[in-house]
Amino acid sequence: MERPGKIVCVGRNYREHAKEMGNEVPAEPLLFLKPPSCVTATGASIELPPGAGRVDFEGEVGIVIGARLRKATAEQSAAAVRGVVAANDVSAREWQKNDGQWARAKGSDTFLPLGEESRGPHDLGALTLVTRLNGVEKQRGSTSELVFPIPVLLSYISRFITLEPGDVVLTGTPSGVGALKAGDVVEVEVVGHSTVRSPVVAPA
Repeated sequence: MERPGKIVCVGRNYREHAKEMGNEVPAEPLLFLKPPSCVTATGASIELPPGAGRVDFEGEVGIVIGARLRKATAEQSAAAVRGVVAANDVSAREWQKNDGQWARAKGSDTFLPLGEESRGPHDLGALTLVTRLNGVEKQRGSTSELVFPIPVLLSYISRFITLEPGDVVLTGTPSGVGALKAGDVVEVEVVGHSTVRSPVVAPA
C-alpha cells in the first residue's frame, strides 16, 4: 500500500500482552506515533540497529482510514474504515525502557512492515491475527479480544488527532511477542485479508 500520512498506535490493548510485559491495562487508550519513514513493504528486510539490544516483533491488525475523522462517534468511525492491513510494530525494548519515550524504539527505519491493504467492508470485531517466526506460530489473537474495540479506539483518537484518508491505526498486539535475530523471517497475517513477510538482517 502507499505510505500513510501518519501512523497512530495503541499500546496494551490486549490484556494478556499487557500482563506478559508486566503492565496494567490502561483506563484509556495509550497512544503513540510511528513515523511514515519506518514503513516497509512485504519482502523488505527489518534491519536491527547497532546497539539496540533486544528487538521484538509485534503482530498487529492495522486499520486504514478512508474518510476524515475529527471528534467522530464510534458509528462514524466504523463507517470511515477503508480497509485492513497486516502490520508488524517492531520494537527495540531497551530503548523503549531507557529513553523515556518511544520515538527511537518504535520509529527506527524498517520498524513498520505493512502488507497490502484489504479493502472493506470487514467485520471489525472478528479479525484474526497470526504471527509466525521462521514458520512457527507465536501469536494468535482476535479483534474480539481488544480492550478498546476498533470503532471506540478510532473515535477516541479523533478527539485529539484528526485522522485523514490513508492514515493507518495500529490496534495493539496479542501475547506472544518475542525477540528477532539476524537470519529470522517473521510473518504477520490478518487471516484471509493481508500478510507481511520480513527477513531480518544484522546492522549494516
